Amino acid sequence: MRPIARAATMAGLLLLAACGDLPHPFAGDPGGIGPRLATPPPSRLAVPTPGGALLPAADATAFAKDVAQSLLAQEVPAVQQPARPGDWRLQIAASVQPGGAGAVVPSYSVFGPGNDLRGTVQGAPVAESAWAAGDHQALAAAAGEAGPKLADLLTGIQAAQMQSDPHSLMNRPARVYFPGVTGAPGDGDISLARQMAALLPDGGNVIQNTAREADFILRGTVGVKHLDAKTDHVEIVWTVTSAAGAEAGKVAQLNDIPAHTLDTYWGDIAVVVAREAAGGVRQVITNNSGRTHKPVPPPKGAGGPQVAPKA
Repeated sequence: MRPIARAATMAGLLLLAACGDLPHPFAGDPGGIGPRLATPPPSRLAVPTPGGALLPAADATAFAKDVAQSLLAQEVPAVQQPARPGDWRLQIAASVQPGGAGAVVPSYSVFGPGNDLRGTVQGAPVAESAWAAGDHQALAAAAGEAGPKLADLLTGIQAAQMQSDPHSLMNRPARVYFPGVTGAPGDGDISLARQMAALLPDGGNVIQNTAREADFILRGTVGVKHLDAKTDHVEIVWTVTSAAGAEAGKVAQLNDIPAHTLDTYWGDIAVVVAREAAGGVRQVITNNSGRTHKPVPPPKGAGGPQVAPKA
């Protein structure tokens, strides 16, 4: 079979990219869905019982617990307790909506370890009667509504930190350690590795030959199963992990091809496979780098917190 025909055989590979979640606002690892970034906040957000939320102490504590649970559902490691040295802190407050609307508006302010205000978001109004009565259903709904907003705010705060840090992934290429490909028949391990090393680097990613100071690690594995005398099933998986080993995402290429097509030389097939896979790998890295997130502007002055836009 001519090389160009063999390349066409694999051109129809099914490309499946599991590109990972949005970066977790408080994860401390540059490669994973949450971290995963180069300059993240510390790994815990304290949610103390609010004293200015227009709630009795018991209801205020219950509401803080609900907010912490809502944040946990967004993969933010929040804990309902007083802030300790080095913690980030979420301050919950509430005010009666002006104009006699009969509603209470909760607000949530994020403070850094130095007690510096980083951003504020407002929750949806809650009926004043339900709030004052500590209605569990109403408070739980308010906490649930706050979780995604706060996750967006924290992501924006993290992006602002990255933007100001010349060493973060927002301001430099991602360093990718690529130890190679294993499991391929013929010269596939060498051919695929050579093509991936040539095609993956771009303005946002570079390949390095050591794991030291790498942001991500890329590994390729190949499996070939003989289905029958005429058909082989090929599965190629490119796995991206953080330097600490947390999985960031996978790109899988699956196809059935004529039996023994890949027993010796991969040739142009390696080019086609690597070209298709490189795009998926770049997407995994981008999704776990925080580069696409919108930084939150700093709060306005000492007395006017900035309400953060959705990241």
